[in-house]
Amino acid sequence: MRVAYLLESVNAREILEHMIIPQMEEERHGADVVGMMFFFDNTYMLVNDGSGISRRLSALAEKTGMLLMGCDRCCYLREIAERLVDPAGIGCFPDVYAALGSVGVDQVITL
Repeated sequence: MRVAYLLESVNAREILEHMIIPQMEEERHGADVVGMMFFFDNTYMLVNDGSGISRRLSALAEKTGMLLMGCDRCCYLREIAERLVDPAGIGCFPDVYAALGSVGVDQVITL
């Protein structure tokens, strides 16, 4: 099953850092994560500041081809649009649809 995550709640970091990322790193998540879209303060998880979570997300995206995208408005308002880890980008819903449209997403999960 191919899933995409929309990360918008205040609990998203806890879930990613202690559940989803370790499972993906250990290849036991049980689903192919094809994309993650970050909203509001969750966009800070994509900032290239050497923190563990941004580095780990970047490594997973490089390994799997998973899309990492920060909400463009959220990134601009926080003045972080130019500071995201590779290969993360910024965009809005049309950009996510375009990027994931051909991948065949089975589930979109909002956290």
